[in-house]
Amino acid sequence: MSLEIYGLVLLALLFVVIFIGFPISFTLITLGVGFGYIALGERVFHLMTLSFFNTMTDTVLAAVALFTFMGYVLESAGLMERLFKAVQLISGRIKGSLYMATIFTATIFAAATGIVGAAVTIIGLMAGPVMRKAKYDTGLSAGTICAGGTLGILIPPSVMLVVMGPVFSVSVARLYAAAIIPGLLLAFIYLSYTMTRVMLEPALGPALSEEERNVPRSTLVREFFFGLVPPVTLIVMTLGTIIAGYATPTEGAALGCVGALAVTAAHGRLSRKILTDSVYRTAETTSMVMVLLAASTFMGVVFSALGTPKFIAETLLQWNLPPGFFLLGLLVVCFILGWPLEWVPIVVVIVPIFLPILMGLKVDMIWFSILLAVTLQSCWLSPPVALSAYYLKAIMPEWSLLEIYKGMMPFMFLQALAVALIYFFPQITLWLPKAVFG
Repeated sequence: MSLEIYGLVLLALLFVVIFIGFPISFTLITLGVGFGYIALGERVFHLMTLSFFNTMTDTVLAAVALFTFMGYVLESAGLMERLFKAVQLISGRIKGSLYMATIFTATIFAAATGIVGAAVTIIGLMAGPVMRKAKYDTGLSAGTICAGGTLGILIPPSVMLVVMGPVFSVSVARLYAAAIIPGLLLAFIYLSYTMTRVMLEPALGPALSEEERNVPRSTLVREFFFGLVPPVTLIVMTLGTIIAGYATPTEGAALGCVGALAVTAAHGRLSRKILTDSVYRTAETTSMVMVLLAASTFMGVVFSALGTPKFIAETLLQWNLPPGFFLLGLLVVCFILGWPLEWVPIVVVIVPIFLPILMGLKVDMIWFSILLAVTLQSCWLSPPVALSAYYLKAIMPEWSLLEIYKGMMPFMFLQALAVALIYFFPQITLWLPKAVFG
């Protein structure tokens, strides 16, 4: 049996073992060592050491830990509650004002932290009880909260984009610039959909009563100011310095951490317990991502040594498939895999297998990265798994899982619309990076 065929066996076995439920990192290492020994002998152990060392010492990937820490600290600052309440009261005369406040707050929160679970939880805690009390439609409320929370996976400082950069050999700063317009476009699509639904069916989102809106103007201005200015300043300080080229992603993330600590302290929320909890959760999340990334890098080296990626690429290119057909097929595969798997194994294990083909087709990797990010974002909203639904159900037990699923389905189709727009109009993604970096 040729080494290329051994690689195909390795790939098939990898999928089988992952879907059985074995831990992905240890599966990658075990299969990499086993099949690598067939191709390389004892050199496979040297390759494993080198792969792990290079991954763990990559300074760009230090931004994963720093942005994660920034997100967990900001989660405790209480800024989003003030901003949500202020927007809710300012727009209270408008039917569906709570949908508007939820999407606006979710967009700001997504730009301050790239953690979907935290975003859905915080936004759900803020908006869920208020929407229920105001007799808002359960399905549309659940869909708005879950969809708004998933913006954190796309809008910078997205942790996923930090990981995509080194894996796809593209600049993280360019990816951040490329993700801004698609992220805002999605938020606009969500807002347009919810407000159109309310316009057609006013009972879905009643306006606030006069009594609820009876708040002094000075209080509104103060709450809006203190809820909006600190996170926006933090966003400009981190993303602005990265995109403008004044700081690397790691340096920008470090600035963000300092800013997050300062903002939390200024609001009187910084304590030893919050700091300890944030550090622990950051270590837990970062360890999972980094070990998986190191294991997948090692697997990629072994896979390449077997010659299978080149064999697959040459075979598919000989079929003369239209580039669009191949791209759409790859996105569909990633979307389906996103049901049972997290985004990390898809980005660092599955997609790199097809990178030689993408290079052969001369696909713009920045454009493809954002296409993939929006596709994987939709996995958080699509049954049968839809992790966002479980985060929301945990904090809103009064809402049935079926109602949450029904509410999320229209937003999943809005995600598909966004993917189509980015696919057919690449400048949505590519204009800003070209304008900033040339």
